[in-house]
Amino acid sequence: MTTTAPVTTPKEKTGAETALADSWRVVVLNDPVNLMSYVVLVFRKVFGFDEATARRHMLEVHERGRSVVWRGVREQAEAYAYTLHEWHLTAILERNETD
Repeated sequence: MTTTAPVTTPKEKTGAETALADSWRVVVLNDPVNLMSYVVLVFRKVFGFDEATARRHMLEVHERGRSVVWRGVREQAEAYAYTLHEWHLTAILERNETD
């Protein structure tokens, strides 16, 4: 009696797994320089947020020290972070590991 080892084939990544692997977050960090009204203005101009959404993210930055303002592919995340830096906001990228 002979036994053969099971044959395993590499698993192909599904679209959802690929999207997850390419998912990034743009996180705005609190700073002691910018006025709250200015941060709301920047969020509205850069992301097209309405007043309530921009204010909610601004308050999250102010009270918690950070807010995730955008999720998506890395290239677009880098572009948003760059734009926020040009507006003198502190922004970082993080892998989106929670989706």
